[in-house]
Amino acid sequence: MSKHTKEAQPEDPLTTLFKSIGLTQAKAAEASKSPKSAAVLKNLIEEHSLVSRGLDEKQAGLIAAFAVQVAKSNGIDAQSQKYVLDAILDGKLKSVDQVTAGVKYAESHSMPFDDPDFDKECGVGFSISPEQILDHVTSYIKASAVSGWASLGLTISGVKAIPELRWASPLEVKNAVEQAFVGSFGPKQSAPAKGKEVKKDAKPAAKTAAASGSSSTTTKSVFEEGFLGALHKPGGNPQIHPHLREQHLNATKGAVWTRFPPEPNGYLHIGHSKAIFVNFGYAAFHGGKCYLRYDDTNPEKEEERYFESILETVRWLGYEPWKITYSSDYFDELYELAVELIRRDKAYVCHCSQEQIKTDRGLKVGRPKPCVHRDRPVSESLAEFEKMKNGGYRPKEANLRMKQDLEDGNPQMWDLTAYRVLDSPHHRTKDKWKIYPTYDFTHCLVDSIENISHSLCTTEFILSRQSYDWLCDALEVYKPRQSEYGRLNLEGTVMSKRKILALVGEGFVNGWDDPRLYTLIALRRRGVPPGAILSFVSSLGVSTATSNIEINRFEQAVRQYLEGSVARLLMVMQPLKVTIENLPEDHLEWIEKPFHPKVAALGNTRIPFTRTIYIDADDFRLEDSEDYFRLAPGKTVGLFQAPHPITCTSYKSDSATGKVTELFCRLENGGNIKKPKAFIQWVAEHAPSGSPVHVDETRVFHRLFKSDNPPSDFRSDINPDSLETIKGAMVEIGFWDLAKRSIVEAHRESQARASASFASSDVNSLVGKECIRFQGLRIAYFALDKDSRAACLEDTDDVLPARKQGDYLVLNRIVSLKEDVGKAL
Repeated sequence: MSKHTKEAQPEDPLTTLFKSIGLTQAKAAEASKSPKSAAVLKNLIEEHSLVSRGLDEKQAGLIAAFAVQVAKSNGIDAQSQKYVLDAILDGKLKSVDQVTAGVKYAESHSMPFDDPDFDKECGVGFSISPEQILDHVTSYIKASAVSGWASLGLTISGVKAIPELRWASPLEVKNAVEQAFVGSFGPKQSAPAKGKEVKKDAKPAAKTAAASGSSSTTTKSVFEEGFLGALHKPGGNPQIHPHLREQHLNATKGAVWTRFPPEPNGYLHIGHSKAIFVNFGYAAFHGGKCYLRYDDTNPEKEEERYFESILETVRWLGYEPWKITYSSDYFDELYELAVELIRRDKAYVCHCSQEQIKTDRGLKVGRPKPCVHRDRPVSESLAEFEKMKNGGYRPKEANLRMKQDLEDGNPQMWDLTAYRVLDSPHHRTKDKWKIYPTYDFTHCLVDSIENISHSLCTTEFILSRQSYDWLCDALEVYKPRQSEYGRLNLEGTVMSKRKILALVGEGFVNGWDDPRLYTLIALRRRGVPPGAILSFVSSLGVSTATSNIEINRFEQAVRQYLEGSVARLLMVMQPLKVTIENLPEDHLEWIEKPFHPKVAALGNTRIPFTRTIYIDADDFRLEDSEDYFRLAPGKTVGLFQAPHPITCTSYKSDSATGKVTELFCRLENGGNIKKPKAFIQWVAEHAPSGSPVHVDETRVFHRLFKSDNPPSDFRSDINPDSLETIKGAMVEIGFWDLAKRSIVEAHRESQARASASFASSDVNSLVGKECIRFQGLRIAYFALDKDSRAACLEDTDDVLPARKQGDYLVLNRIVSLKEDVGKAL
């Protein structure tokens, strides 16, 4: 319904114009949002007749990025614009990073440009050998005193910032860093799960190799052992004729070819992450290739937003499809194969009702019986199938069914439907087809057409393997080998599209990306890093057994991943004002602190210490006790990373409620002060630096359902307190340094990936506010939500980041620090 509604609305003229040069619907709409850059892009298109240039999607994306950079610049004349635009159209500038460099060059130089100098500054024709890259990496590791594998990500980022490597292939840089790490620190070791032995197939190194496409690893990985280790070698799958195997191996050169074939009728969930990991990872580990193939054979349920989200999610997880294909690419070929199947008397047109088909197939009585149309003449079925194709039947009036083996004990051999009539336009083929192939007909044949060596799917398709093989052999085409592994389920949630749609539609959650759900877009919004998901999936191993995993185990994997990879910031959830009476009003002391006490590569920041600070209200009590170590009247506590402890001397409270509203303390900056038994968090008030950072909302997500296995009536099991919103939290001003650094780094990595593999126009979709992650010291892990507005995050050249009018900050709790956390959150 939403699809038709969307089509009925008039499209913005700018969006239509931008689509005409090759941008996708989503990218064209995005380019239309900013009036300034949209005006530049419109002018470029009209002035240079770009509509007639026949641009591909990648070039169109680069031109859109060029328009954005021109809009941000201090002014580039028309002649300079044309020079840079021509460099894009001629294929000299191939990435967003190069386009950005071209604009900066145009800003600082006057026409005519020096061609060799322009090319040098923009990385045109850049060349460097892997050996030279390794030399730079080795020097960087020694100079930076890198201590081990925990610093891998930061080292890669640091190496990429080396001027001589600015235009080097990001994949070659990554491989060189990993090679240097293995030489310096030995093979990467995985941390054992709590209470479990280390499994050889649970190594993050496997994920690294898979994501990078490198198969060089010195330790056994999940792709070498167990289910995946036992898979056949390419060409080892038996064929009905020897020449089919030879043709397949000639096409693939003996390499592993896999595919990830989602239906574009919903958003991917955590279970799909295993399918992505297995298919892309197995191919990459063996130096092979993996398709992203949209199984778009049901136009009634498919929407453009699902296609775009699936690709974006695959890329967010760190994988890049070798090719992006659609089952609809092969509709003509599939139709011809269906005709051939009829000619071989292996298929027939059936006019039975759906109820009768179920009865005949034995789905009600247990044993099948022949359909009354099963033995109709081949010529009659050919004519009827042609009539189906030409719109001669309404839906459910006619179906093409395969003539399989009704004596077989497998229901998947009981004359499955191959084609059905659907009265819906297709998003790609429009109104060309009135008939559409089913999954059971399409899947194996497209696998065959695409020369898939390993058709990897979950165990619910075990019975389908027989019909898969039967159809390939019936048509005497190349037959891939289908192999089934256990799917991934998380207990305590639902992943059914139908149920999630009900939760969204009935207002129990706020959209498919509500962080209480376990769709991948919801986990991304919550702040879960893609690497944590892949590490979790890898740690489970791959076997034929279904993995039914408790949510607590997933969250523990996320904690372990975040522990050594994100900054730690001082944070108070319920601020209580503290005035340090023995400091002057204008006292200001700057304290330099590391972002992480054990990961020096994360860097440092500075925070102010002043007469007025805020502590968490939970860190103060009026009544002291022997087992209480935080602040109370007359008691001394330390302040994390502050120079001296404080002692509470008095307090102020609300006369009506008795609630404490302010504390008065003394800074113990004299000598002979015993080390306090406890240290508490604090943030200072210092308006010139923007301290503290005020958080408008902190969203704490609890389990959406009360039970581990929500019943079929899942609505009755919903936890009414699954979302807790806390207002008024405060964070140290190191947050702004971290935020800007996180966004710049995310953009740099995405642009590097774009230059290496995919359209530059897709860069922005990989960089979201959730990349700003941190641990609120001793509280929980948090990420910035997409609802946040912060002017300085839009302009990363802002020298003094601080909250500005109109800003609104929203934090999402990613996970608590411990499963049984007691304090605050």
